[in-house]
Amino acid sequence: MRKADVISNISDKTGIPKVDILVTLETFFKEVKLAVLEGETVSIRGFGSFTVKKRAAKKGRNIKKNEVVHIPEHYIPTFKPAKEFMVAIKSVKVK
Repeated sequence: MRKADVISNISDKTGIPKVDILVTLETFFKEVKLAVLEGETVSIRGFGSFTVKKRAAKKGRNIKKNEVVHIPEHYIPTFKPAKEFMVAIKSVKVK
C-alpha cells in the first residue's frame, strides 16, 4: 500500500477531501521527523514509538576489493510497535 492508497482509503471512509488528508499526513510526517531529529521519542498509543538508536563503530568488508572498511558510529531511526499492535498482527494470517 502506498501513501496515495492510504489517502484514498481515509477519504472514502471519512468523506474528507483528499487534499486535506494529504496536507494532514504530510504535516504529521514532518512533525515526527523533526521530533526524532531532535532526539525525542514520538509515542502513539496503540500504534508504536519512533525513536533514534545509536549504532557503534565497526569494521565492514568491501567484498569486491577484499579490504576492511571502517564504518563510523551513526544514528538510525527505529520504530517499535505497541503491544496491542503486535498482538493484532500475531493473530492475523498473512496471505
